[in-house]
Amino acid sequence: MRSIARRGADGFRRRWRWCVRGVVLWLLLGTLLPAAPRAPLGEPQTVETDHPLVCLHTRLIEEVDEWKIQRSLQLAREMGADTIVEFFPWAYVENDEDQYNWSNVDRIVAHARNQGIHIIARMGLVPAWARPDTDDEFSTLNTLPEESYPDFAEFVADFAGRYAGVIDHLIIWNEPNLAFEWGYRQVDPEGYVRLLQAVYDAAHAANPNVVILAAPLAPTLEPPGSAAGLNDLLYLEAIYEAGGAAYFDGLAMHTYGFTEPAAAPASETALNFRRAEMLRQVMERYGDAETPVFITETGWNDNPRWTKAVTPSQRIAYTLDAFEIAELEWDWMEKLCLWVFRYPAPTFNYPDNFTLVTTDFQLKPIYYAVQTYARGFTTDESLWLPPPGDQ
Repeated sequence: MRSIARRGADGFRRRWRWCVRGVVLWLLLGTLLPAAPRAPLGEPQTVETDHPLVCLHTRLIEEVDEWKIQRSLQLAREMGADTIVEFFPWAYVENDEDQYNWSNVDRIVAHARNQGIHIIARMGLVPAWARPDTDDEFSTLNTLPEESYPDFAEFVADFAGRYAGVIDHLIIWNEPNLAFEWGYRQVDPEGYVRLLQAVYDAAHAANPNVVILAAPLAPTLEPPGSAAGLNDLLYLEAIYEAGGAAYFDGLAMHTYGFTEPAAAPASETALNFRRAEMLRQVMERYGDAETPVFITETGWNDNPRWTKAVTPSQRIAYTLDAFEIAELEWDWMEKLCLWVFRYPAPTFNYPDNFTLVTTDFQLKPIYYAVQTYARGFTTDESLWLPPPGDQ
């Protein structure tokens, strides 16, 4: 028995020694490995641009390291974009009812202000406590039951009041004409109008200067009754029929080029860049021509294996043509925001080819092309090479 006990004690001592060695090694590596770069605010900056139409959709809320937020916004400023669209999920801020954590939003706002960049905020993503039944397999982060509309409206109002004068444009939801974005339920334009109605007065009471943007609709040709969604033109008509115009100050749009050039004509049966004109025609038919439009997602993809993609050179040409069309022909549009500036981590799939900057901050040719347009650089400085000082 003693030998068994002795062996047990010896084994414990050996394990303890290895634990101590591991802790010492961990502490030693911690002193030798470089710390993550700090991100102190510097002198306030101003965006230099000849084309304030240029805007970017970012994904900063998912960043862990603050310096990456700062670097992304520096590059956005240097590119000549004075506005970004950023998603601020309700579920991230109010994970527990009436318990707010604004820290991630605050740091994005601080760095955007420091770089001279305005923010259009997209609101959505439902915390578990506000969903109908967290044990329901069909309950998702996009499932917002109507009884939780007042809770969402309270969050939007709190957001609007906290960032008044800094973030004055709020997008209410995202692509509600898709079943996925509506919690895998049958899409419901009238229900979406009731959501806008719940939010509108509360947000304006918190910030009288707030601009409520109706959600951008996904470009789709889905017919009525489809389980996947509803044609965006039909959905927008239904919003107006339900009296939705009284509850938004601007309309957000999503319009992608897919495989067609920017100049390809609009058609009820085509999904292309000029489909935005069809949506605008719906607005005009319902007497809403004075309401401004913000295209918060657009662009082309140059993945070599995706069937909806184009070549890298086509992507550049079509993108620059899109800015020209929007600036010269669409006097009703406020911003044209490219999807997507950069992902925090690679997707290892075709979405990576929507980006202008890689996850490790390598600038793509499309970045320099848009920078050349936005900053007014001459063609002698080449669309393919960085301007002097950035090499």
